Amino acid sequence: MSGKHRKNPLFLSLRTTGGLVAGAALVGTVAATAAHASVADPSAARPQAASMRLADAAMAQNTVPLAKKNAPREAAAVRPQANGSAAKGAQKPATAPAARRLPTAAQAIKTATSQVGISEDGAGKTKFQQWYMGTDRAKQTLARDGGSLGEYAAAEWCDMFVSWVGQQIGFSDQFGADAWTVAHAKWFQQQDRWGTTPKPGAVVFFSWGGGKSVEDIQHVGMVIKDNGNGTIKTVEGNTGGGAVEIKTRPTATVVGYGYPDYAK
Repeated sequence: MSGKHRKNPLFLSLRTTGGLVAGAALVGTVAATAAHASVADPSAARPQAASMRLADAAMAQNTVPLAKKNAPREAAAVRPQANGSAAKGAQKPATAPAARRLPTAAQAIKTATSQVGISEDGAGKTKFQQWYMGTDRAKQTLARDGGSLGEYAAAEWCDMFVSWVGQQIGFSDQFGADAWTVAHAKWFQQQDRWGTTPKPGAVVFFSWGGGKSVEDIQHVGMVIKDNGNGTIKTVEGNTGGGAVEIKTRPTATVVGYGYPDYAK
């Protein structure tokens, strides 16, 4: 209906300043001895060469730059703490926001058809009107259309039903929300998501007299499928005896369709 409403120990003694001098003296002594031995007895050169290598190693061990000796200590300053947490002051990597998971048309249809059989109570009230009255959108539509909040309690609720489905699947930004079919259809046009092709999950707007102007709209539902014979299968609220029902409708009574941007 139209209703408005996420260490090398060998050279340990050389590791002081005095040790460094002693090491240098040792190198000089070994070098001089080796040179003399090589002149007096060439065959002694090989063992002396080994001594030279040993002296060289001692010198090298004691001439490592200070910065290099301190490297392990410096590295420890930035090593992760024992509990696995980063050192104090370390920057944590940024966490990318989770991508929004869009519902499918099939999910929307399943939600809508799960309500088939729900009907008005004796006063013409349903949970759909009650839900709508608790939304911020109801306040907005009241400011637009006038009236009082209580009037929604027993108002025509076909559009409140469609709006409820959008909210249930977390897709209100694609379904829109309203109590007045004409204004809801205009919202789809403003979003550039309006057309004349029946698609599963589309919001369908009817005019029983066959009018094609948005102003002619009298009722709204959701397309389940295109039957391919000039009719569509729909699920609608506030139809028949004031209930949620599955219907077959001629496309001749359709003014247009609103298309939520479902997951493909």
